[in-house]
Amino acid sequence: MDPENGKCWDTSKKNSWKTILLLAYQSLGVVYGDLSISPLYVYKSTFAEDIQHSETNEEIFGALSFVFWTLTLVPLFKYVFVVLRADDNGEGGTFALYSLICRHAKVSLLPNRQIADEALSTYIMEQPPERNSSRVKKLLEKYKALHTALLIVVLLGTCMVIGDGLLTPAISVFSAVSGLEVSMSKKHHQYAVIPITCFILVCLFALQHYGTHRVGFLFAPIVLTWLLCISTLGLYNIFKWNPHVYKALSPYYMFRFLQKTRISGWMSLGGILLCITGSEAMFADLGHFSYAAIQTAFTFLVYPALILAYMGQAAYLSYHHHPSHEISFYVSVPDKVRWPVLVLAILASVVGSQAIISGTFSIINQSQSLGCFPRVKVVHTSDKIHGQIYIPEINWILMILCIAVTIGFRDTKHMGNASGLAVMTVMLVTTCLTSLVIIVCWHKPPIIALCFLLFFGSVELLYFSASLTKFREGAWLPILLALFLMTIMLVWHYATIKKYEFDLHNKVSLEWLLALGPSLGIARVPGIGLVFTDLTSGIPANFSRFVTNLPAFHRILVFVCIKSVPVPHVPSAERYLVGRVGPANHRSYRCIVRYGYRDVHQDVDSFESELVQKLADFIRYDWYRSRVSNISTEDDASNSNESASHRLTVIGTIGFSGIPPYEVEDTVQPASVSVGFPTVESVADVIEMEPMGVAQRRVRFAIDDDENETKSEMGVEMQEELEDLYAAQQAGTAFVLGHSHVRAKQGSSLIKRMAVNYGYNFLRRNCRGPDVALKVPPVSLLEVGMVYVV
Repeated sequence: MDPENGKCWDTSKKNSWKTILLLAYQSLGVVYGDLSISPLYVYKSTFAEDIQHSETNEEIFGALSFVFWTLTLVPLFKYVFVVLRADDNGEGGTFALYSLICRHAKVSLLPNRQIADEALSTYIMEQPPERNSSRVKKLLEKYKALHTALLIVVLLGTCMVIGDGLLTPAISVFSAVSGLEVSMSKKHHQYAVIPITCFILVCLFALQHYGTHRVGFLFAPIVLTWLLCISTLGLYNIFKWNPHVYKALSPYYMFRFLQKTRISGWMSLGGILLCITGSEAMFADLGHFSYAAIQTAFTFLVYPALILAYMGQAAYLSYHHHPSHEISFYVSVPDKVRWPVLVLAILASVVGSQAIISGTFSIINQSQSLGCFPRVKVVHTSDKIHGQIYIPEINWILMILCIAVTIGFRDTKHMGNASGLAVMTVMLVTTCLTSLVIIVCWHKPPIIALCFLLFFGSVELLYFSASLTKFREGAWLPILLALFLMTIMLVWHYATIKKYEFDLHNKVSLEWLLALGPSLGIARVPGIGLVFTDLTSGIPANFSRFVTNLPAFHRILVFVCIKSVPVPHVPSAERYLVGRVGPANHRSYRCIVRYGYRDVHQDVDSFESELVQKLADFIRYDWYRSRVSNISTEDDASNSNESASHRLTVIGTIGFSGIPPYEVEDTVQPASVSVGFPTVESVADVIEMEPMGVAQRRVRFAIDDDENETKSEMGVEMQEELEDLYAAQQAGTAFVLGHSHVRAKQGSSLIKRMAVNYGYNFLRRNCRGPDVALKVPPVSLLEVGMVYVV
């Protein structure tokens, strides 16, 4: 695992067959747990109520034909061959697609965007010729209503993923445990399955805080054993009961099925669609593996095993015409191996549930990073494996709701109806977003995207419509949950945007800051003052309010903006943008810290020490730049009179040894200058961003860690500035944060007043505050009360 880039593989070796096979094996436990246990409940849900299994076998053969073509078209053709290619620097999922679209078209609603963000190495974007600019892209960029609609579609998919995280553990474990009905009387069975299922669910959620890495090594062998088990049982049933069952794979049986069952058969498709639950995990978990590994595992193992399992069950049922309530996976299992298969099924269901729970934590963390979800506690359960997180509040809420669903529904039919609607909604959202990616990002003709949308969208709409007919029989649950979660997300996102706009319109000028001094009774006290703000330029209003009420501020003043950018990861060497606020003798700086939506935020101790180091590097560079103007390019000379307060510099440290005394890098565009000294072991890699974002220069300069150099060598001004910085660090650091209360403007609509005055403020009071999220020590915290009238 490469924690720097968030990958689980070495990129230099990821294409070797040995590595691909190893990753394919490991992906079984993480990606395919949910998909592999679907044979437990597909046929049982299909024949639960709407259709009956008859002597003609047209129903069971039609269901098998639907299962085969659904598995072939959606997971295999759509996901494996198309959607998996729409990755965002190796990451997948709903937010990865949204991130890709936002980078190629100006449709993002995220505040504080900068041109400098486009210089990130992970901000990969193919620039098409202007003449090939798509009309769809222009239409998307023109209307802000379409930006909002796109965000709502993304949030809808996110809410349904969370709903799937609630429903999948319940239906998976319940279906596995319900195998007891074959070996127990109905009287005893109904009192045993529910308590056992609830007990397993409680244990599953109670162990989440340990992280999957502690038991993850068991996941792949369990799923592999399960896949081999169901494929072996399938082959056994095929050869023993009906070797000609393969004929039912013909699409003819689908038409015969619908011709005979008509509307009842269409409604029963809500059970058949459960065969593709978990397909979205192939895309969502792409960042933990590789495209080739996931493709190999599904194509050569998971897909054949599932087809054999469904064919085996159909072959058995074609010679055993049970009443509908007896159709289940376990009736096709021979008596001698039924108990081992039951235990293995329970283990496989736990693994599948674990994968979707981890995915729920991940997507909530991404929503939080992009300002679309209230702040919650995120615990990283592994220091070595990126992306393994645990969210306590969400974990316990999911556990309570899972148990409530199990006790409330008590059967596979209602759980399947609810799960099916959630799954199909996510897939429809993925299809729509992928269609946009094909046009906007891949620059393909719109007709290709339209064909993709119509073909796969029509298949998914067929199943989606069948799920909607089950609204009263369980499908209401994901709809209700999605409405509730979307309300929370939209209210939080709306208020966050309005707060940013308020800060933007009420920021104070640089001249106001420079005018503060002893003549106005303003004192500079020892220490470093970190003023946190969402603004990337200007002086925030909370600082002016702070100085107005307490006429003093710190000797070293740093305006810190922690922002998310629409990329999955920001390399640590490109994370910090540093610049001056005012002249050098004012000792005021601006630092913009950029994180991707999958990045791990630093704790406050490492952040404080690293920030001071970056400031020191910037001070050295800024002094160096002013002293080596004789080797600057003409472009640099033309911009030499620009105010330093408008220039931001990317500061990153890289290690090397033995560089030549002087080097000019011709490979960096635009102009680039590299200067070094042969005995220095560390170097700062600096990218200078011009005010308008038109040009950038990469300057590499050596940093000598020896602080005892004479002032004549280092420069008197730089030495004094560094001494002030380190003295302030010794004096202590204070964190200045705004404590906000948001209120709707007078004359606002009733809906806005309810959303802002009550909804947002309730969420703000009951979620983690910015000081807790940043882990600021209470002794170092200064809160400034702010009332936002939006």
